[in-house]
Amino acid sequence: MTIKLYSYWRSSAAYRIRIALNLKGLDHEIVPVSLLPGEAEHRQDAYRARNPQMLVPFLEDGEFSTGQSQAILEYLEETYPEPSLLPDDEQLRAAIRSFCNSICCDIHPLNNLRVMQYLKGKLSVSEEQYSDWYAHWISEVFKAAEITAATFADDGPFVFGESASFADTCLIPQVYNARRFKVPLDRFPRLIAVTDACNELEAFIRAAPEQVLTN
Repeated sequence: MTIKLYSYWRSSAAYRIRIALNLKGLDHEIVPVSLLPGEAEHRQDAYRARNPQMLVPFLEDGEFSTGQSQAILEYLEETYPEPSLLPDDEQLRAAIRSFCNSICCDIHPLNNLRVMQYLKGKLSVSEEQYSDWYAHWISEVFKAAEITAATFADDGPFVFGESASFADTCLIPQVYNARRFKVPLDRFPRLIAVTDACNELEAFIRAAPEQVLTN
């Protein structure tokens, strides 16, 4: 049975999973779920019955299903271990998970769509305040991420060396968002070098939001 990924084209969390599915070469179907105000398919009864959290991504693999991008990544790695997106070394695996969590826990919850809608709507923040908020949280986390990635720069083109890992699946969507919101990235040359290397690979190209939107 084909894996189904419920996904919104601009969701960075869903983007992570699209990359991982492509890197692992897994056949899958993308099921679009619009998060746009006025459509909000994620809040409709049909989707809520499938995923009570009413978020994307959501993965179905036969009779199994789960949400939350990090849980999905771990499930894919354990269920479809080849090619691996985590190294054998336990300490390096921990470092990769730490890198991922810095993005998924310290940036994403503060900058995701529902938070930004709340800031603009309920709290009536200005466009300037909105942009400052977005850029602040990306920059704060990227400072440390740059140091980590630079440490492994001599080992290969990816965040942690010669092979793409969970870290790259999380970094590239976040850099995409940073560029979308015009966050200055000059201070993070290693992160940009990694992003450029990743975006030359078919697995990353096919996962990009514009590719998903048009296909």
